[in-house]
Amino acid sequence: MGQYVDGAALSVAGIAATNAVYRKVAWRLIPFLMLCYAVAYLDRVNIGFAKLGMSRELGLSETVYGLGAGIFFIGYFVFEVPSNAMLHRLGARTWIARIMVSWAAVSALCSLVGGPISFYIARFCLGVAEAGFFPGIILYLTYWFPAARRGQMVALFMVAIPVAGLIGGPVSGWIMSAFDGWQGWSGWRWMFLFEAIPAALFGILVPFVLNSRVEEAGWLTDAEKAVIERDLSQDAAGSRLVHAGLREIVSDPAILRFAFIYFCCVMGQYGVTFWLPTLIAAAAKGSALIAGLLSALPYGCAVIAMILICRHSDRTRERRWHLMLPMMVGGLGLVAAATGGLGLPVSMALLCVAAAMTLTATPMFWTLPTAMLSGSAAAIGIAAINSVGNLAGFASPLVVGWVSDRFGSVGAGMAVLAVVLWTGAAMTFRITRAAPADPTP
Repeated sequence: MGQYVDGAALSVAGIAATNAVYRKVAWRLIPFLMLCYAVAYLDRVNIGFAKLGMSRELGLSETVYGLGAGIFFIGYFVFEVPSNAMLHRLGARTWIARIMVSWAAVSALCSLVGGPISFYIARFCLGVAEAGFFPGIILYLTYWFPAARRGQMVALFMVAIPVAGLIGGPVSGWIMSAFDGWQGWSGWRWMFLFEAIPAALFGILVPFVLNSRVEEAGWLTDAEKAVIERDLSQDAAGSRLVHAGLREIVSDPAILRFAFIYFCCVMGQYGVTFWLPTLIAAAAKGSALIAGLLSALPYGCAVIAMILICRHSDRTRERRWHLMLPMMVGGLGLVAAATGGLGLPVSMALLCVAAAMTLTATPMFWTLPTAMLSGSAAAIGIAAINSVGNLAGFASPLVVGWVSDRFGSVGAGMAVLAVVLWTGAAMTFRITRAAPADPTP
């Protein structure tokens, strides 16, 4: 009996020690990565706030705005896989720094847009500059956290999306209002310029904060490194694909299925981020500043939902329903929120539900493919899924813009997004097992 208690005590002590190692890694990496992604996401989607002044000044229709907002993802798509391959080869500290500094420069140049053509060119170049950042970080997390711990880490990293809205919305609205007309420039131009500065600063800091691999981390002891390497080795042993070429990976039915599901998730995600200011402004009948301040509420709800749902998924080791339910409820929320005549309190409550559930679906999705990929297959597979899925970033604003113009209502566009989300949830239902390390009932 005494030996059993001793063994149990040793087991509990070992688990506590392992948890302490991963807490140390998380505190070292996640806050900085989250800040970097918040900056990236803000520079990507602040076009939603710029629209409130830019469309009027430049005479852009909903369709033209939708095409310009979405064309970002064409450049993103083309350069995604090569960028992730370079990160795997050169290391995160070098390549992520390059990405951030280059997109900061392009984002600042968006302030010079003068019409539809320059708008399209600027957005395309921003996509090229930023390509590889998000899948690069998802890949980077697989170097530090095993699959069983990855759901919460990805969620914490992706909390940057609602944080970007929570902080960036009011800041963007304030810049557009406070600086409108200063030095002869419109407020939306100053917004693009000012919000590019943090990306450049964080890009310069990347080489000093990030280590490309566990073995390079001087802030970990040899014993702590051994714990991480042991867990990652066990993950790799259970992965379906470890070393594979591009053709083998992109022709794999599971990869194609994941790409389709992610496409559906991203359609909903960018429906929220690109059109939330418009929906709030319509409900509140207010200025850009009012829309920016109110946008903090849905994004604040999304922060809470992402952390709680992904943490619950890690504890229960269930992935499928934790992805399906947010997609289904998020679709319902988008349709309901776009219904006119509900009043500001009801509309805001529905937008909070829609944002929380739709944005939660994305980090939950990444727990599935990362459990079956490792090594070079992870570098290529994650980038391939992300690049195909992010074509929805092009399709979402374009489709919503065209449908809204065609039917005279943004609600019609939200209905299309809801159908896409529900289709992705139905496809997710067909997944019966993600990987040996990540069982799904």
